[in-house]
Amino acid sequence: MIPQNFKDILSNTENAGFYQTLALIFFMLFFVALVIYVFSRPKKYYKEEEEAPLEDDSDESDFKN
Repeated sequence: MIPQNFKDILSNTENAGFYQTLALIFFMLFFVALVIYVFSRPKKYYKEEEEAPLEDDSDESDFKN
């Protein structure tokens, strides 16, 4: 039998529950790591990034003249 879609592939294997649990664990670990990374950055980093679009670059000043 040729599987018609991804759902058929995962639902017809004998370890489908294991793969789904493993995928959930990987997603949760990635999400938690991302949150920890974001909150571990110093506030100064985000302040600089926040003001970046408002800064006057030297490249843009050439076009204004």
